[in-house]
Amino acid sequence: MTTPETVEFLTGGLRPHECRSCGTCVLVKKNSINHTSIQWTTNAAESCPVFADADRPTALLDTCPKLSDSIDDAVREGTLVVADG
Repeated sequence: MTTPETVEFLTGGLRPHECRSCGTCVLVKKNSINHTSIQWTTNAAESCPVFADADRPTALLDTCPKLSDSIDDAVREGTLVVADG
């Protein structure tokens, strides 16, 4: 059984973010400038062109660089907040 504390730990602070390159929506939390939590809400291999074109299993990919750039842009613009300020 999942406790409310576990749910909050796993999902707290996650915000929807739409990739500016392909439009795929993920949930994102910036815990610090260097730490980003991403939860895919779709099958990445089907919704992200970079993952779809991967020449290896997508589980071995760190993340999509275009999505990372999109998240970084949102942080710079202030539309995505970094938790540690």
